[in-house]
Amino acid sequence: MTDLAYIELALTAARPQALGALLRYFRDLDMAEEAFQEACLRAIRTWPDKGAPRDPAAWLIFVGRNSGVDQIRKRAKNEPLPEEAAFSDLSDAEEDIADRLDNAHYRDDILRLLFICCHPDLPNTQQIALALRIVSGLTVPQIARAFLVSESAMEQRITRAKGRVAKAGVTFETPDVHERAERLNTVTSMIYLVFNEGYSSGITNPESATFCDEAIRLVRLLLRIFPAEPEIMGLTALMLLQHSRAGARFDEQGQIVLLEDQDRSRWDRRLITEALAMLDKAIRHRKPGPYQVQAAISALHARAAKPEDTDWGEITLLYELLEKLAPSPVVTLNRAVALSKLKGPDATLELIDPLAEKLDGYFYFHGVRGALLMQAGRSGEARIAFDRAITLANSPAECAHIRQQLDRLKEPVARTVAEIFTVTQS
Repeated sequence: MTDLAYIELALTAARPQALGALLRYFRDLDMAEEAFQEACLRAIRTWPDKGAPRDPAAWLIFVGRNSGVDQIRKRAKNEPLPEEAAFSDLSDAEEDIADRLDNAHYRDDILRLLFICCHPDLPNTQQIALALRIVSGLTVPQIARAFLVSESAMEQRITRAKGRVAKAGVTFETPDVHERAERLNTVTSMIYLVFNEGYSSGITNPESATFCDEAIRLVRLLLRIFPAEPEIMGLTALMLLQHSRAGARFDEQGQIVLLEDQDRSRWDRRLITEALAMLDKAIRHRKPGPYQVQAAISALHARAAKPEDTDWGEITLLYELLEKLAPSPVVTLNRAVALSKLKGPDATLELIDPLAEKLDGYFYFHGVRGALLMQAGRSGEARIAFDRAITLANSPAECAHIRQQLDRLKEPVARTVAEIFTVTQS
C-alpha cells in the first residue's frame, strides 16, 4: 500500500471522531468541516515525510482546532471590537480548549455528528446526502452521480440541509441515557436508509451501489461505540447478510435475479459467517428488536443450501413477531410472500387485499399481488396488477422484471409467488 493510500484510509477512518470533536468545540458545522479539511491538507503534506502519528484522530483534532482558531482571529481583525462591557472574564482560551478535547467523550461526539445528519426536520434524501458528505466525506460530485442529479442540485440540497440544522438549534451538550437511546434509533434508521439507497440501485447505478459499503462502515463504527447494543448487532448482521448476495442479485444484462434463482455459490460466505455470529451474539441478550428479527429471516435464507431447504414456516413466524414489534403494511406484505409457500395463493390474497388502499402507490404490493393472481390462474387480474406495478417501478431492472412476469402469463403453469416475486429478500 502506498503512503498516499494509507493516509487516505487513515483520514477516512478518523473523520467521524475528529469532525465530531471539532463540531462540539466550534458549534458550527461549516467551521468544523473547514477546520477538518485544512487538517487533512496538512496531513497530506507532512505525513509522507514525517510519518503518520500514532493517533491520527487526535492529530487532526489538534491541527484542525488551531486552524479554526486562526481563521476566527483573522475574521475578527476585520470586525469592529465590541464595547468593553461586553467582554467577559474568560480563562485562558488555549487551556480551555485543551480541557474540552482531553475530557471529550468521543462516543457522544460521533453520535452527535450522526444525529445532526439525521435531524427529524430533514427529509430522507437530505439526511442521506448530508451523512454521506459530512460523516463519510464523499464529494458532492460523487453523491450527485449516485442520486442521478446535477452537482449544483446536490450542492443546493446539502446547503439547504445544513441551513435547516442551523435553524433547528441542535444541542451540543452530552445527551443523557434517554436521549442517547432516542438518537440511536434515529441514527440506525438513517444508516439503513443509506444502505437501501445502494441496495435498491444494484448495478444499474454503480455510484449508488457503493452506498452499501459505506453504510456497513458506518454501522461498524456505531457498533464499536456501543458494542453491547443488540439492535446495532442486528442491523449489522442484516446488512451483511443482504450484501452477501450482491454478486448474485443481477445477471449480466443487469436484470433482477430473484432469491429462488440465485447462484448460491456466488454468495459471500465470509460475510454470511460474520453475520450469523453477530446475530447469535445479539440474540443472547434476549432483547429482540426489528433489526434482529429481519436479520434472523435473512439468516434462514442464508443457511438454506438450496431454495427448497428454506424453512418458510419459521420465516412466517418471524414475520408475525416483526408485525408485533414494528407493525406496518409492508411487513404484512412480506409475511404474505412467506405464507404463500405454505397455504397457496388464495389464502394469501385474502391477507393482502385489505392492504390495497395503504399500499396502492407501492411497487412491490402490485408485483406481489400480480404474482399471486397469476399463480391462482386469474390472468386478467394479474395483468392489471402487473401493469400498475410497471407504472410504479423504481428502476429499469424492476420494470423489466415485471415485463417478464407478463410474458409468463402465456405459459400454462406458473411458479409459486416466492419464485416469481420477493419483497425484501432478493
